[in-house]
Amino acid sequence: MQRGGCTVLHPPVAVAEIVSSVCMSYHITLALVIFLLTYALIVSEKVQRTVIALFGAMLMVLAGVISQEQAIAHIDFNTLALLIGMMIQVLVLSKTGLFRYLSVWAAQKTKGNPVALLVALSVMVAVCSAFLDNVTTVMLTVPITFTLTRDLKVSPLPFVLAQIFASNIGGTCTMIGDPPNIMIASQVKELSFNAFILNLTLPCLISFILTVAVMLVLYRKEFAHASKNHNRIMNIRRSGLIRSKGLLVRCLFTLAFTIFLFCSHSMIPSWGLETGTIAVTGASLLLLLTMPDREKALEYIFSKIEWTTIFFFVGLFVLVGGLEVNGIINWLAAETMHLTGGEPVATTMSVLWLSALMSAFVDNIPFVATMIPLVQDMGAMGYQNIEPLWWALSLGACLGGNGTVIGASANVVALGLARQHKLRVSFMQYFVIGFPLMLMSVGISAAYLWLRYL
Repeated sequence: MQRGGCTVLHPPVAVAEIVSSVCMSYHITLALVIFLLTYALIVSEKVQRTVIALFGAMLMVLAGVISQEQAIAHIDFNTLALLIGMMIQVLVLSKTGLFRYLSVWAAQKTKGNPVALLVALSVMVAVCSAFLDNVTTVMLTVPITFTLTRDLKVSPLPFVLAQIFASNIGGTCTMIGDPPNIMIASQVKELSFNAFILNLTLPCLISFILTVAVMLVLYRKEFAHASKNHNRIMNIRRSGLIRSKGLLVRCLFTLAFTIFLFCSHSMIPSWGLETGTIAVTGASLLLLLTMPDREKALEYIFSKIEWTTIFFFVGLFVLVGGLEVNGIINWLAAETMHLTGGEPVATTMSVLWLSALMSAFVDNIPFVATMIPLVQDMGAMGYQNIEPLWWALSLGACLGGNGTVIGASANVVALGLARQHKLRVSFMQYFVIGFPLMLMSVGISAAYLWLRYL
């Protein structure tokens, strides 16, 4: 109805709009409060992160911020399947003794020289982390490192730190090397296994070489006074370290088959295979080949899967879903576009450095879970050439984990194992080495992105 040139709403319509607006504001505020409180508790580590993530997700549902159907729809089952499938393959592979064999081989080939050994172990960890889970890699190599350094009578500190840095850098190179990359790949179908390798290997390789070089310079005095007592290591028989050659062959065959499917499925669109399907196929094939009638062994493998990590992801997906459903992610994307003016260089660098600095102080998994829909919304708003943003997010989130002791799960696990061997590394002790090296790696990545894409 028109009055004096103005539109006047009928009372029922006006009331309905006001109620709707109030409810929307209430849900937005509640979603933000629940998310931020959950995030803060995750960062504080006062409560086990999986428990608080699941509790926060359930609060979202109970408070009506997100419906049960929407919550389930936002759980990325492809990511979960990919994680579970690769965990199973790594767990079976660890039973062969391969990692112990590789460590002793590296020590013997370097003749116990601490400089050469640090380089060799770092290379081994970086390569393994590219194709295996970072946490699993450091869990298998760090205890062996303490045995080797004890025999050589040299400080284990530079070796442990180098392996942490190497695991995070190496994991950045591939789609399956680090959880942030797994999450990105599962949401962006155009980014294949091959695409990650082709686009991320060069900055990671440069960062790795310079990081190891800096570590050798920083600890040169300790290496110079290292003991030459390496007889025990040289006398170890490597042939006895492989527990089952038959199992090793089957594991390597299955892993190679899985990686082949990762590399080829993007080139054969008619297959229509998701990465999670490929990982579970490889895992089930390996289980079929290794333990068809060994129920106890199968139960052991499934009991060792990091279910806490899996359910942590479930909680995060629902939490971020609550933000997305209520338009908060869309608003953040719009604000980012407004601040950068949609200019490619400014936007890409903002994503890179924000990801790196945030991931240094908070776990990179929940941060990436928040950033993925944000980048997607920026693309939906008409941002041109969105591919560099995905590489910026990957490089920033993965490399940023080297900044502090809590930046990545591999850091926490490795230093926890170090404490078991009476090596305590404080937050600041790690920070003064890790944070500058992280800034160097991200600086290299910034130069790479600018030169190649911008």
